[in-house]
Amino acid sequence: MKHSTRTLDIVALGEPMVEFNQTKVQQPDEAPLYLQGFGGDTSNAAIAAARAGARVAYLSRLGSDRWGERLMDLWQRENVDTHTVLRDAQAPTGMYFVSHDAQGHHFSYARAGSAASRMQPQDLAHWQDAIASSQWLHLSGISLAISSSACDTALAAMQHARSVGTRVALDSNLRLSLWPLARAQACIRQAASLCDLFLPSLEDMTALTGLTQARDIIGWSHAQGAAQVVLKLGADGALASDGQTQRTVPGFNVPAVDATGAGDCFAGNLLARLSAGDSLWDATAYANAAAALSVQGYGAVAPLPRHAAVLDFLMKAHTP
Repeated sequence: MKHSTRTLDIVALGEPMVEFNQTKVQQPDEAPLYLQGFGGDTSNAAIAAARAGARVAYLSRLGSDRWGERLMDLWQRENVDTHTVLRDAQAPTGMYFVSHDAQGHHFSYARAGSAASRMQPQDLAHWQDAIASSQWLHLSGISLAISSSACDTALAAMQHARSVGTRVALDSNLRLSLWPLARAQACIRQAASLCDLFLPSLEDMTALTGLTQARDIIGWSHAQGAAQVVLKLGADGALASDGQTQRTVPGFNVPAVDATGAGDCFAGNLLARLSAGDSLWDATAYANAAAALSVQGYGAVAPLPRHAAVLDFLMKAHTP
């Protein structure tokens, strides 16, 4: 069955979180300073897409606590539809801390037993209409990793999306602190077989498959069933493939201060532009620009650019 009316562009499924992000590299004799914000990869992507002009809704469970209220307020401010968010009075909203040093950024999580980890396949009854009304369903490896029941829920949502003609996007977002490698390999392989667009990173795929060459990773991804693949290469941009053609879409050289959420920004903007009718190549170029802007500020949400800022950046980048 195909749904005749698409009133949404993107529905994203996963775990929203409260973020505490270290605002500078800590010296040995200093206490760290943290900026409170919000995160969770698919929530970040949903907000990024909404700022790019897409019609977006979010699918999750959220604690009936103060932090859950603040996340609901955030989504409402960001024009992300919250009528599909379920509240759970028996479990908290998850949170995490980001620290920075010369080796990059590091995550510490307080998410065990969170409301989102208690997602169940039965929750799909509340979400079926939203999925069927959307052009895209977006998930990630973290959506699968937070618990066995969340993984079952995510896979059921993907299968439902396919049955109603909604395209499925999957970001690999491998976090081996959340699950064993063997389980990650099996679950992400199964999820990749259900997606229309796969968004892996080079680092994730080397860990998952042992492959180190970009074109080999593209081939593996298509072999699982993904019709389109965009391999994220960080500052070097991305390698995009529609199964017939592969193109390297270059990135942008910018002064990066915090890469938290850059991949989520990329995913949300890519899906927003695909929903608007852009080609895979043009959407990837736009997403590269959006991600380049996002790494110039602290936190996962605050630096996410709006559509006008991305267009201005692209115009200046292409002006001789």
